Amino acid sequence: MSSLKGILFSQFAGEGLNKLVEEMQTQYKPKKGRRFNHNNITYEIGRPTLQDNQLVFEISSKIPEDELSNEKDMDRYFDAIKKSLNAEKEKPVSIERENIVWDSKKDTEKERDYVKLLYSYPLEALFDNQEINKRHEALTGGTSQEELPDVPGVATVQGKLALAMVRESIQKFGRDHIARLIETNKKIRDSLKN
Repeated sequence: MSSLKGILFSQFAGEGLNKLVEEMQTQYKPKKGRRFNHNNITYEIGRPTLQDNQLVFEISSKIPEDELSNEKDMDRYFDAIKKSLNAEKEKPVSIERENIVWDSKKDTEKERDYVKLLYSYPLEALFDNQEINKRHEALTGGTSQEELPDVPGVATVQGKLALAMVRESIQKFGRDHIARLIETNKKIRDSLKN
């Protein structure tokens, strides 16, 4: 059974990723659910889950099959993405290629290949006690107008600030990962054209 801390952190991480989905759907072409399209590639931001005191979430992007001539090219594309993202400082916990058969109308099948990236963060990496103290002092000193979340069961300002930081942190981490995936897709597509 999850702790109250884990449940609350998971809830606020979910809010942060929901805001990120809205942001990406505003910035790029929105698609159904938690997806958006940029330069003819569909991206998706998953919901966070709590696993062993870690918040875990996935992001994915479609492999642009229409630009690749055969299965070997698709393998090379995936391998290039994997190599590039594994060289990053904050690399994913796992990088998988997933084939999805999608049947929206029950009469046609659409087969698609996706790159799925899994990221994991310990709960303690989602807030900073010194930053909480600084923001608390700014609030009590009147130099900050920060709005705190209304959370039943969380009575202290510091607790509410920690949850706000969880929401902000996971949104920033997710935004950074999506930006790197978009840039990686662009770089690999450009190299294929040359």
